[in-house]
Amino acid sequence: MRIGTLNTPSGPRAVIPLDGDRLVDLNATDSSLPPDAVQLLKLGPDALRRAAAAAESPQAKTVPFEPERLGPAVTPGKLLCIGRNYAAHAAETGSQVPEKPEVFVRVRTSITGPYAKIARPAVSEALDYEVELAVVIGRPAKRVKKERALDYVAGYCVFNDVSLRDFQRHGSQWIPGKNFDATGPLGPFVVTADQVPDPQNLNLGTSVVKTDGTEEELQNSNTEDMVHTVAGLIEYISLWATLEPGDVIATGTPSGVGLGREPKRWLVPGETVICRVQGLGETRNLVVAEAGPNP
Repeated sequence: MRIGTLNTPSGPRAVIPLDGDRLVDLNATDSSLPPDAVQLLKLGPDALRRAAAAAESPQAKTVPFEPERLGPAVTPGKLLCIGRNYAAHAAETGSQVPEKPEVFVRVRTSITGPYAKIARPAVSEALDYEVELAVVIGRPAKRVKKERALDYVAGYCVFNDVSLRDFQRHGSQWIPGKNFDATGPLGPFVVTADQVPDPQNLNLGTSVVKTDGTEEELQNSNTEDMVHTVAGLIEYISLWATLEPGDVIATGTPSGVGLGREPKRWLVPGETVICRVQGLGETRNLVVAEAGPNP
């Protein structure tokens, strides 16, 4: 099953895509289901079963699938990102692989929809891309052992950890470069965990449609190359923070980022950046210029 969020005049609505160009509005179909995707996850497996039944009902209330209206698949209470979690990526940026997972935080205002436009800020031209597997937590997890960690996963989706590299290097903490408004596409839908037998064997990559219309492949890897696995990350993070339903762990990016290239390969207005993860779909975002002069 796939669950997403549609922006509507009455607020965000949890939806399930049908074959073709329609989305099922879950709350409109079954009023016992909450309109919010995170609240749906908090209700647990029974609510997910009722959501699946609603999507299959002949009385399902549907709306058109308009990609630009999709919001982030979930709006997490905590979005925890992992740095340097692929050895080749660490090497290309001149870094060592951390012995323990390197965790930083993205705030709610930094995420955006899977097909939304990304504005290159007027204060920087160092706009970079990072395809990542995003893990969506399904039930509270505190000090979970990795052998059981995947039992706490609701599903998976695609994340593009768009980064402003100069701001990322302003200090020892990466947070400024990782938290510009609406720079982190998350989606398009949460694919439930039962549809992803092995999160450590998923191809993922990034390509860019350039301003001349040609497509350039920039990242191409597999999640088997992670240094710290999904289960290991849940074990480590839940040691010191309670993971709650709807929380997201972005598991790091493979090699091929713009920062690791010579010359540097930054995204420019007019390009469309596409991030894909096998079986989960893709984010597709047009880069535009923020109003105001660049330095």
